[in-house]
Amino acid sequence: MSLNLSKGQAISLAKSDGGSLSAVRMGLGWQAAPRRGLFGSRSREVDLDASAVLFADRQPVDVVFFQHLVSDDGSVRHTGDNLVGGAGQGGDDEAILVDLQRVPVHVDQILFTVNSFTGQTFTEVQNAFCRLVDETNGQELARYTLTGGGQYTAQLMAKVHRRGEGWQMTAIGEPANGRTFQDLMPALIPHL
Repeated sequence: MSLNLSKGQAISLAKSDGGSLSAVRMGLGWQAAPRRGLFGSRSREVDLDASAVLFADRQPVDVVFFQHLVSDDGSVRHTGDNLVGGAGQGGDDEAILVDLQRVPVHVDQILFTVNSFTGQTFTEVQNAFCRLVDETNGQELARYTLTGGGQYTAQLMAKVHRRGEGWQMTAIGEPANGRTFQDLMPALIPHL
């Protein structure tokens, strides 16, 4: 059973049998919103990029994105860049896989961001979502839906962070501006 998250809502990543998750996938999906023009409705391709920034004691120590597909320790892996989105097909257009058991002990938070590399705003995107999936069985655990669009080019989606012996996910859902994860670093700091 999947949980629809609202901004700021947190969920534990413990399994219903009392165990903890070992591997999760943060999926991102989107479509370009149709625009009305002189010759009917058309949509312009939108290149959204998912990134994961790994933090240790509030300091960035690694990042996984379309130009660095695997974290230095191998625990976080990006499946590859999608330049156009799902065109209505559903499913994940980009995904970041996290092997929670392999994340180094000093890494205490992983923040997931989405940015429009080509600079279009979220008014030009529809059906955008971020979801967390138990990678061992494919079960969707949580979904955060981008709603309402807006005149911004990025979104701080969610974070996975250590809580005691396990992990927890918190939906952030904060709009931002920037074409790359580097542009978003100042906006990430308040969410650590």
